[in-house]
Formats: sequence, C-alpha cells, structure tokens
Amino acid sequence: MADDRPHLPAFDLAGFTPYRLAVAAKRTSEELARQYRARFGISIPEWRVLVHLAHAGDVSVRDIEARVAMEKYEVSRAAKRLAGAGLIVKRAHEGDRRLVRLALTAEGEALMRDLLPLAQAYQEEIDRRLGAALTGLEAGLDRLLADWEIPATEGGGRVWHEPEV
Repeated sequence: MADDRPHLPAFDLAGFTPYRLAVAAKRTSEELARQYRARFGISIPEWRVLVHLAHAGDVSVRDIEARVAMEKYEVSRAAKRLAGAGLIVKRAHEGDRRLVRLALTAEGEALMRDLLPLAQAYQEEIDRRLGAALTGLEAGLDRLLADWEIPATEGGGRVWHEPEV
C-alpha cells in the first residue's frame, strides 16, 4: 500500500532557534536545580519564587507569575510549600483583597544569603563555558526579551508579557 499523504516540508529542528533556546534553558535550569535541590531541598518553581522575592521584595502572586513566566497555579503551589516551610509569608493585598502578597521571612532571607552565591557561581561557570560567545548571546536575548517587556506595576523592574499575535 502506497503512502498517498503529501510529504511534509523540509524542516531543520536542530537549527530551529525557539527549540534550541527552550532546550538550552531547560538544561541550564536543571543543572543549577540539581545543586540547590541537593543543598537546600527546593524545587525549580520554589527557587524562582524565592529569587524573585529576594530581588523585588514584597510582591503579589500575579507579579511573580508575570515576571518569571510561571502559571498562577505553579506560583501558588510553590508559595504554599515555601510558606509551610517558614521561608515566606503570605498576606492579603491592602488595596485588592483578591490578591495575595508574598515576602521572604527571616528564615527565607537566611536561605537566600546561602543560595544566591551558589547561583552567582553557576552564572560565572556559564560565563566561562561560553567565553566570547556570551556577549553575542546576551545581546540577542536582550533583543528578544525586549519584544515582550512592559513597565512593571509593582516591585520595580520590568514585567514580561506574551507577544501579540
């Protein structure tokens, strides 16, 4: 029996930039995660919430969701585990009771004092591995990320949004 379906167009998945960026991001994230998971017992979503709170201070779940490209349920689950461990505190937003604000506790700040140098050492390792290619990669990432950037409403910095189609 002959295959009468039309052939698919040629496509180089290994050269497809979105695919390569996704694979590289996942692998670098997992490489760092193995280190902090072994030492501190936290997951990737928990790391992302903690590092954002260390950077931006007291912010809403919605703000973290927008800034770190996580789904609301991921932020909420991570926040629940971190609050249960005494690393963050959850409070109702003063202006909008539907929003939940998160902040590091003293225990969370102590953890981040140990964790941030580990993350910085990993950044330095990436810098060494990439060498001169790092400058071009950083410039390219800045251009791509600028397409999804909007002014922040709380916590300083910028918020990423999905590009309009």
